[in-house]
Amino acid sequence: MNLTELAKACLLAYNTNMAKNYGTADVSKQFAVTGPMETKLKAALLDSVEFLSMITMMDVDQIKGQVVKVGNYSIATGRKKDGRFNTTNGVDGHDYELTETDSCASVPWATLAVWANAGSTNQFMQLMSQNATQRFALDMLRVGFNGTSIAENSDPVTNPMGEDVNKGWHKIVKEKAADQIMVDDVYFDPDGAGDYKTLDAIVTELKNTLIHKTLRSDPRLVVLVGSDLTAAAQTHMMNQADKPSEKVAAQQMDKNIGGLRAYTPPFFPGKRIVVTLLSNLHLYTQKGTRSRKSENVEDRKQHEDKYWRMEGYAVEEFEGYAAIDEANMHIGPRP
Repeated sequence: MNLTELAKACLLAYNTNMAKNYGTADVSKQFAVTGPMETKLKAALLDSVEFLSMITMMDVDQIKGQVVKVGNYSIATGRKKDGRFNTTNGVDGHDYELTETDSCASVPWATLAVWANAGSTNQFMQLMSQNATQRFALDMLRVGFNGTSIAENSDPVTNPMGEDVNKGWHKIVKEKAADQIMVDDVYFDPDGAGDYKTLDAIVTELKNTLIHKTLRSDPRLVVLVGSDLTAAAQTHMMNQADKPSEKVAAQQMDKNIGGLRAYTPPFFPGKRIVVTLLSNLHLYTQKGTRSRKSENVEDRKQHEDKYWRMEGYAVEEFEGYAAIDEANMHIGPRP
């Protein structure tokens, strides 16, 4: 189909508004995102996906450098004879490295026509803006949880979860602090024929054996748990429940596991389980590298919003990250 006249008018309004906001003459040509708009773009990404606002997102000056310390997890209280007691956030740490990252949120002409007919021009522009920022933000998490390599040419067909876009948090820990991840086969069976009958038992063991002792009672510690694991646990509890109150408890069990607040983030592997602090997961963008482009591509019959930057992932404290790799997690009885 062709792009409708109404959709053309709405696209023109969208691009004109974008050009005004970013202070550029033509958004169909790549332009740098700097100054206040760099801050606004980051804020829009955070607003579009709640989980991003919970981790540490930061702009850095260099492509390579030392991981930025955002917290000191040791004690901050004491005394010193003939002086004042103090602790500092040290600069010693491990390295991060950013890589070229290119996102493109495309909308087919057919969808543009539907959006243009669905409401006002302002509603159309809002749909376009939300589509772009949300897809960019979700991909940041998709790669963060699933990325294992940095390919010269990424292949979204072979690697639909962004496995070859960048090295995510889990891969970084596996490479630099392998002891923090359990790689022996683990069998989770709510019926009692596996290594663990409950998720609480798994979380408790991860926390008490792999998390540093100074962090085990930290109230910021949480558990990230895959949907396959919570589904198996909930199904078992629902099947065993014979009272309404027990069914409600089964529905809520994934909110708190092993005494820790539980989350199942977008695109988190279904059989992975991680105990960590959310602030421990870092996502860096090199300051001044963000650029955008918004254009109607007739050859592909779609509009494309593009976002280029230098970006990468880091983990602040390896001993504040404990996990069981999804490749070693099995749901069911031990054979």
